[in-house]
Formats: sequence, C-alpha cells, structure tokens
Amino acid sequence: MAFGLVAQQLVRLGILSTSDHASVVSINLFVALLCGCIVIGHLLEESRWINESITALVIGVCTGVVILLTTKGKSSHIFVFSEDLFFIYLLPPIIFNAGFQVKKKQFFRNFMTIMLFGAVGTLISFFIISFGAIELFRKMDIGSLDIGDFLAIGAIFSATDSVCTLQVLNQDETPLLYSLVFGEGVVNDATSVVLFNAIQNFDLVHIDAIIILKFVGNFGYLFLSSTLLGAFGGLLSAYIIKKLYIGRHSTDREVALMILMAYLSYMLAELLNLSGILTVFFCGIVMSHYTWHNVTESSRVTTKHAFATLSFIAETFLFLYVGMDALDIEKWRFVSDSPGKSLRVSSILLGLVLVGRAAFVFPLSFLSNLTKKSTDEKIIFKQQVTIWWAGLMRGAVSIALAYNQFTRSGHTQLRGNAFLITSTITVVLFSTVVFGLMTKPLIRFLLPHNAKHLSSMSSEPSTPKSLLSPFLENGQGSEVEVGGEFASRPSSLRMLLSKPTHTVHYYWRKFDNAFMRPMFGGRGFVPFFPGSPTEQSAHNWQ
Repeated sequence: MAFGLVAQQLVRLGILSTSDHASVVSINLFVALLCGCIVIGHLLEESRWINESITALVIGVCTGVVILLTTKGKSSHIFVFSEDLFFIYLLPPIIFNAGFQVKKKQFFRNFMTIMLFGAVGTLISFFIISFGAIELFRKMDIGSLDIGDFLAIGAIFSATDSVCTLQVLNQDETPLLYSLVFGEGVVNDATSVVLFNAIQNFDLVHIDAIIILKFVGNFGYLFLSSTLLGAFGGLLSAYIIKKLYIGRHSTDREVALMILMAYLSYMLAELLNLSGILTVFFCGIVMSHYTWHNVTESSRVTTKHAFATLSFIAETFLFLYVGMDALDIEKWRFVSDSPGKSLRVSSILLGLVLVGRAAFVFPLSFLSNLTKKSTDEKIIFKQQVTIWWAGLMRGAVSIALAYNQFTRSGHTQLRGNAFLITSTITVVLFSTVVFGLMTKPLIRFLLPHNAKHLSSMSSEPSTPKSLLSPFLENGQGSEVEVGGEFASRPSSLRMLLSKPTHTVHYYWRKFDNAFMRPMFGGRGFVPFFPGSPTEQSAHNWQ
C-alpha cells in the first residue's frame, strides 16, 4: 500500500513510468548507479585529476550510452527530469548542509567581501551574459526567444558550482580563500534563483525605469525576508528543543525535529513566494549556532553526518542524471540539422561565462583590497585567479533552472528551447569535466602548500590585538566566548569607522551572550537531564 502511494506520487511528478515493474527496475538501477559512484569515487579519492562530480557525470554518460543501445536509440535515461524533484527534494538538503557546516567565524568575518562577490558580482555577470546573449543570438536565428528567455539565460549561467575547487582547497591552510569561495558559491546560488524567480514575476515586454525599480525592490525584499524567515525557523527549533529537553526521552525526536523544521522553513518560503535557498541556508547557520548545542552528544554526531550524507546523495544523484540526459535523443533531434550552430551557441555561452566572471572578480577584489589596511588581509592576484576559476564550472542549479525555463516536464518541442537546453548540458559537461580535471593541478601551481602568505587570515590576524582579543582569543575555527571588556578600548565610533566588521562582531557577541544564548541556548548550554551526571553541570551553568 505504502509503495503504491509513493509510486503514484512519483508518477504524478513525472519521475517514474506508470508500470510498477518499470518503476522498481528504475529505482534499482539508479540506486545501484549511486552505489557505483560512491565506490568508484572512493577508489579515485587520491587521483590527481578526477573528483566525485566528474565520476558521477562519466558514469551517467556511460549508462546513457548503454540505455541508448538497449532501447535502439529511443531513450538514454531511466526517468524524465522533474523540476519539482529538484527544487522540493534535492536542493534543500544541499543548501541546508552548506549553511549548517559553514565556518561561521570566517564566513561573517569576510561577510562584506562574500556579499560583494556573491550578490553584486552575480548581478554584474547576469547583465553581461544576458545582454551578450541578446546581441549574439538574435543574429544567429536559433528559434523564437523573447526578452524573458534572454534574461533567464543570464540567471541560469550566473549560477556557479565551486564543488571541484572546494574539494582541493585546504580550509586550515587558506581560510580566507576557502571562506570566500564557499560563501560566494552559496550566496551566488541564492542570488541566481532569486533573480530567476523575479524575472518570471515581471512583465518584461515593456521595460522602463519603473519596472527596473520594482525589479530591484522585489529583489531586495526577497533577499531580506527570506533571510529573516530562515533565522526565525532556526531560532524556533532552538527554543523548542532547549525548553522541552526532548533528548532526555529520545534522541531520534531531536534529530527528526531538526530535519523537519529545516525542511518546513524551506517549504514555507516557497509557499510565500520567497527564496527557499536563502531561507534554508540561514536556517542552517542559526541551527548550527544555537539548536545543535542544545541536543545530546549522540544527536550532534548524528545530525552532522545525516545532513552531510543527504547533501552528498542529492549532489551525486544530480550529476548522474545530467550525464545520462546529455545523450537525450529528443532534444538533440532539433539541433541535429545544424551541429555547427549548436557548437557556436555553446561556445558563446562559455565565452560569456568566462568574461562575466572576470568582469567582477578582479575589479571587486581591487575594491575589497582598498578597505584592507594590512597586506595580510588583502586578496592577492593568485587568490583572485583561484576565485575566478572556482566560479567557471556550472552544475545542478544551472541545469534545473534551464529545464524550468525551456522544458515542460523534461520535454520540449520548440527549436529555440532545444538549442538552449542542449547548450546548457554541453556547457555543464565541458566546464565540469575539462575545468574540473584542471582544477587540482592549477590549485597546486597557484597555492603551493609551503606558501605561508596564502594563509592570509590564519591564526595571527594583523589587526591590533587590543581590538580583536575579546572575540578572537580562541584559535579554533569554532565560535568564541567573550571574556571581559577591552582593556583600553577606543570609542565606539572610532572602532566602527576603523574596523567596522570587527566592531559589529564585538557588539553582536555581547548581545548574543546577554540575550540570545540565555533564551535559545547555544555554545555553553548543557541540557538538563534529571538524575543524570549532567544535572550538576546544568545547575552550575545556569
């Protein structure tokens, strides 16, 4: 009975066929492929060239070839792509885990630079790719496309995938660089999806100043309200778990509540037409800061690995599917009569990605460096090249947005849409495989392990100790406790003008210790279990 309900739901989403036998075969084959990706990825862990994303793509392509031969050229994949499958089931665990695992101290220390790259940089890339596509594609006669389609192209190809680079970077050796690449990648994904949704909600046939102002206002509203909703979801979960001490009866309930509250925040954002990505990302940050410290030790270990595992399976699933769909006959049939034009479209899109990326990484790095007084805090040229390279690869978000814009339930019957779908697949495959293969050698060349100057934000910041000691005294990557006031602290206004980020951090830490942690728990909170060895510790802490 349960299987029947699940099968009906999957059939409705277009994931599986109507035959129960075919459904079971499809599920078995795909699960077997996922297992194969994990095993082969493990065997290639020490490879100089290959990473898990490339492994899943190659296995997907090989499987597509086998299915294509088996079905005598009728199909190359096990099931048809569904936007609902991606946005409702696969994307939330990926983004939530990114927020849950983020090193908050590094992320917020570099918050302004991350937002500069992730938000402003994505907008710059969006405009360059959109207007470049308008100018070049309209001369090529690739099919009927309107202004909304061209703007959607800008949003689709502004979404980066820095997984390959993050797998190579060492967070301990290059904390600044890792924080910038990771933070920009998450904010970039959120910005791209918010842009994409904003485009679909506006009438872009008659663009004027009023429409542009409304677009910017809507973008800002989505960004702010989605962030606040995510923070509210995380705080609510922390308050419930802290007050009820659920772990004294069942750690399973603690883990289940965290997972469901995170997913509820995402779905509530989608229900309110906000950005689910931003909401679940900041929900993950808040949960890791408060909720995670309120649960039992066994729940902490379980949640950390459970979230990482769900994210890993979702990412592998997506790359595996992209590899299989790369050989989809239906889409390639529309462009088979002009393969040269299809290659030109893909090349143009890849060129626009390269130019759009360079157009903001280097100028914005220059602007960021102007605000840094110490050379140790500045982004050197080799690091700028690494950041530029990290954002050249396109992945799951680009594929999902392209399917959402140019297909209906994974199918298309329009020539222009087919051109853009096949070109998107080509760019994703090329950038992930070719650029991904070059990532490890490039990073090793640019950032040799013995280059100490690359650890520009490591254990000894150049900022005066009198300013930073209260909230940077803990040398670990975790959050720090504020133990006392500044010995000889300058005025608040002088601090804010000279060290705005550190000053905001300092006052936030005071507010956090005085009001937030007593109410929502967090580091230092010991759950109270009557009769347990922690009872005395709990009383002492309170």
